Amino acid sequence: MNTIESVWVFHGIDARFAGGVFTDVSLAEAWILKHRLTGVLTQYPINAGCYDWAIEEELFAPTKNEHYTSTFVGKFTTAAQEHIHFEEGIRC
Repeated sequence: MNTIESVWVFHGIDARFAGGVFTDVSLAEAWILKHRLTGVLTQYPINAGCYDWAIEEELFAPTKNEHYTSTFVGKFTTAAQEHIHFEEGIRC
């Protein structure tokens, strides 16, 4: 049985929210190209927040009091997540 372990999330330039979520990077890239989008496509783990995932994978270790706040945790991402930049639908 295939188990999805991650998804690809597209955030357009200056977007507050994701523009699309895909289980396969090639589907995401085709959609981005079709609409000539500019932004970032990032791989996210399923059923885990990025903050907890990064700590479990030893990619991040909280060192400051602010690292434990809900504001920090809620907007946390890490450069260790695979991401691809696009300009007008083309991979940069």
